[in-house]
Amino acid sequence: MFRKILVANRGEIAVRVIRACHEMGIRAVAVFSEVDRAALHVRLADEAYPIGPAPSRESYLRVDKLMEVARRAGCDALHPGYGFLAENPALPRACRDAGVVFIGPSAEAMEQLGSKTAARQLARSADVPTVPGTLEPIESFEDARTIAQQMGYPVLLKAVAGGGGKGMRLVAEPGELAAAWRDASSEALNAFGDGRLYLEKFLAEPRHIEVQVLADQHGNVLYLGERECSIQRRHQKVVEEAPSPIMDPTLRQQMGEAAVRLARAAGYTNAGTCEFLVDADRRFYFLEVNTRLQVEHPVTEAVTGLDLVKLQIRVAAGEPLPLRQDEVVLRGHAIECRIYAEDPENQFFPSPGKILAQRVPAGPGIRTDEGVYAGAVIPNEYDPLIGKLIAFGRDRAEAMARMRRALDEYYVSGVRTNIPMFRRLLADPAFVRAEFHTRWLDGWLEHVLRDPARFASRDGGRAAEDAAALAAALWHVAYNGATATAPSATAPAVSHWKLEGRRESLRRDPRD
Repeated sequence: MFRKILVANRGEIAVRVIRACHEMGIRAVAVFSEVDRAALHVRLADEAYPIGPAPSRESYLRVDKLMEVARRAGCDALHPGYGFLAENPALPRACRDAGVVFIGPSAEAMEQLGSKTAARQLARSADVPTVPGTLEPIESFEDARTIAQQMGYPVLLKAVAGGGGKGMRLVAEPGELAAAWRDASSEALNAFGDGRLYLEKFLAEPRHIEVQVLADQHGNVLYLGERECSIQRRHQKVVEEAPSPIMDPTLRQQMGEAAVRLARAAGYTNAGTCEFLVDADRRFYFLEVNTRLQVEHPVTEAVTGLDLVKLQIRVAAGEPLPLRQDEVVLRGHAIECRIYAEDPENQFFPSPGKILAQRVPAGPGIRTDEGVYAGAVIPNEYDPLIGKLIAFGRDRAEAMARMRRALDEYYVSGVRTNIPMFRRLLADPAFVRAEFHTRWLDGWLEHVLRDPARFASRDGGRAAEDAAALAAALWHVAYNGATATAPSATAPAVSHWKLEGRRESLRRDPRD
């Protein structure tokens, strides 16, 4: 087993990996940019090293700096988390050259599956259904126009090296293709350094279902159930569930076995995710592979009882998987909400700044994966993810009830958050009935945001908290006289019983 692991990331995923390392008796090494010097992952790590200025291209995206830290700290392994360099083959190659174990797939498997067109070709060769479309990057706009005409509108233009909705454009009719081609190519080039595009047939109202796979170095490959990821805003996942409400044992087995075939065809090892679209007739189509740990992995952990990060580490150390496919049992239901510092009433504009106060929900079935604390600063330079709130229950109804209760308990001041949006969403009848698809949330938000007052009727607890603080301050002044100093609005209210106890102790004769 490894002695020391470099966690080449930041925020909640770095905290998650560090905690797994500590539970396994492994020392964890953190890296940080100038604005992350006081970040939670830095505080929790056994060692921490600066790697440059705030812009990620000068810090977290610098393979050479990460390798220098690994050498200086004497690390024998590196965990990339997600985002940044997690799907860049340059990192596992650099690790191999430096004699450091990369906790993830090989560079070759990453290249084979990281390219959307190469992955589609491999999927077809492995008898995995794919959405009708091109298997090679399109060479020119003229070729795109010809192919789209043959395929029939609407179509999707997608970036070969894409992800997260970047470099993707829906083209409803021929007149929209030129502008979509120009915009998608430019966005893909800026985001991924690769402006190549391919075409895919547009599916009207699909579900987005992903299958978690795990493969060791001994030829064992498992699928660990599925996650429902259809609640998306502009192709970015917002809420995830496990299992999917539309799943049955037959469909789960078919999709799981397809994911395993694809992983075997790619010679894949470690954790990965095969993403599929499922149409109204319950036909599924391969979409892409994420060659890393997913943001939403906690819901899979909740229903399987497995720790995916620890399994990643053990697989990378050469250990075989500790269970067989028939031993993977799904129990209960889990839901995850991604809590962001953003303002839903202002087009989800980021809300960076200092967290003045924070109350994290707890209780039965509740888990929070956070990378911040009261007093921490959410920098403007990175994704404003505060953390992930996960609710687990015996069934979907109990998981939703626990999530609603947890959202009511969740309190963050100093920055705006999307917590009020989740309160509203979890109460929506269509969500309760699980009647949604990948574009449902965009329509729902358009409707809700027409009435900001209704949308903000629950403000994340700020009004109630501030009212309680003000009431406590007024009572304190009235009880102790006008000259008394009132507590600040951000200070916790002082207990009446504590104050009475203190006065009683002062009234006593010191000789008693």
